[in-house]
Amino acid sequence: MILRPTRSSTPTTAEAVAWADVLVRRRLLHTAVLAPTGQWLVQHERDSPVHILAGPADVVELAAAIQHRIRSTRP
Repeated sequence: MILRPTRSSTPTTAEAVAWADVLVRRRLLHTAVLAPTGQWLVQHERDSPVHILAGPADVVELAAAIQHRIRSTRP
């Protein structure tokens, strides 16, 4: 189990927007859209199912999981 440092604050919408933008620009996600309800609609690939994330914390957690996956598969 990998222990991550605990945050001193909860992720903001601005932080989630920034991470979503990076993930889409780097083609690590197909799309990530903030819904009017504050939920996020995320699609990993063009024809994959759309996942609903509850809020900014879930987007930041997704970004961390993707980073972890990328770093753990490097030679």
